[in-house]
Amino acid sequence: MAIATATNLYTSYSPITTKTRNNKSVSIPLQPGAYISRHVKFAVPTQKRTTLSISAASTTAIQVDGPTTSSKASKTLPFRVGHGFDLHRLEPGYPLIIGGIDVPHDRGCEAHSDGDVLLHCVVDAVLGALGLPDIGQIFPDSDPKWKGAPSSVFIKEAVRLMHEAGYEIGNLDATLILQRPKISPHKEAIRANLSELLGADPSVVNLKAKTHEKVDSLGENRSIAAHTVVLLMKK
Repeated sequence: MAIATATNLYTSYSPITTKTRNNKSVSIPLQPGAYISRHVKFAVPTQKRTTLSISAASTTAIQVDGPTTSSKASKTLPFRVGHGFDLHRLEPGYPLIIGGIDVPHDRGCEAHSDGDVLLHCVVDAVLGALGLPDIGQIFPDSDPKWKGAPSSVFIKEAVRLMHEAGYEIGNLDATLILQRPKISPHKEAIRANLSELLGADPSVVNLKAKTHEKVDSLGENRSIAAHTVVLLMKK
């Protein structure tokens, strides 16, 4: 198989002509686009300098070296999706705070901060959507200044980072998993407070609660967990 290589600096509609070793001529219009003929199939990018590798056989094939688009994904996306999860042990002697609301119960979350499992997983969902480190890296439990801190501090920082990146809440869906207490009497207060902390309309913030059918620590009232999925929209 004969091989020939041609390099040409061209303008949008200029053809180039090159010969292979068996003296066959190939004329190539270099208008950006894709071309197919009986002997030639090739694509031309929009960039100005292109290297062509030409092989002559029963069918002449031409390959354009170099990508037609950047291999790097754009950092500015119209929307981003994040997921958050958190779980805490329930122990006597602690308040049970969910979504910034004090829920009456005989036990609460044992944690370095106030142990608000819902706000923690919402923070992680927002940070994850932005491609940032998780809540444990930004607010480490090894730092004494976060000891007993209200989780509203964490969520306000996540919201600040979200706005700084040019995004706002598209919608958020959260699920609480706990055997007791019943969340339904407190659900609207939790949702309203969460919406206010996020600076979002309550219509785009959804909250569900599930038991764990008395299975494992969640079902035995020894722990509480939460999942959150968030959609961030470009402003």
